[in-house]
Amino acid sequence: MSDTIWFRTGEATVFASDDQGTDAMPEILIGSVKGPAGNAFANLMGQTAGHTRMFAIRACNQQVRPATLIVPKVTMKSTAYINLFAGPVQSAVADAVLDSVIEGIIPADQANDLCIIAMLWIAPECAENPELDRKDLYRTNYEGMKLAIARAMSNSPSIEELTANRHKITHEMYDPETGESKW
Repeated sequence: MSDTIWFRTGEATVFASDDQGTDAMPEILIGSVKGPAGNAFANLMGQTAGHTRMFAIRACNQQVRPATLIVPKVTMKSTAYINLFAGPVQSAVADAVLDSVIEGIIPADQANDLCIIAMLWIAPECAENPELDRKDLYRTNYEGMKLAIARAMSNSPSIEELTANRHKITHEMYDPETGESKW
């Protein structure tokens, strides 16, 4: 067996096509079920109003390994929002996790010993858009989850990259010079 993976984090942002509002911004934690990640995973198993958590499944009776818990970042206020979360988003996350194992990004020999917590965001207006491109919602969440997993498993960005970019890169939602969003 490979070295134990205790606590790895990753995030990614993948933008929507054609102003769909289907941007994906997964933030994930991967680690051993016997460590702090497993403890956090078990503690998140309870439900809270508006923040229904669910396992990543590829289809009924097809839960992926490593076990992956999807946690919404936004309060779910409608059935339409829940259907997006439990449809294209859940499918995208499950496929990204399984493909990450198939491609060797996540060690297959640890698939039953690891767990993933995936905090996900869907813009609330997506649930109200009858013209929403559900394929793009799947695409952005699939690509975002795959990238977040790869970054977590490679400890990216490195502290060297972060240090080198400290004064070159600013947060897109806050410009320290103006105090405003760049968007």
